[in-house]
Amino acid sequence: MAKLIPATERLIRARKLIQQARDVPLPEGGMGKRDFSYIAAVKDYLRQAKDMIKFISMTPTAIAEMKAEVKKIYTEVEQADEEILR
Repeated sequence: MAKLIPATERLIRARKLIQQARDVPLPEGGMGKRDFSYIAAVKDYLRQAKDMIKFISMTPTAIAEMKAEVKKIYTEVEQADEEILR
């Protein structure tokens, strides 16, 4: 059986995944940010961050502050996507 991860730990892990997306090294080749493997790596980290927090706000134990943090992380994911890939 899978181990349950507490919501607070999920929030922390999601932020770490966003930072890992920012830390993906830009390829040395001539394509730069248009390199498909670079785009895929960044998108994968950002998708994992979204998946990590996806159901937190739907749980009955989620308090208002936690729901606000979830919205904040979704905003951070969108900002990171804009900053990194565009």
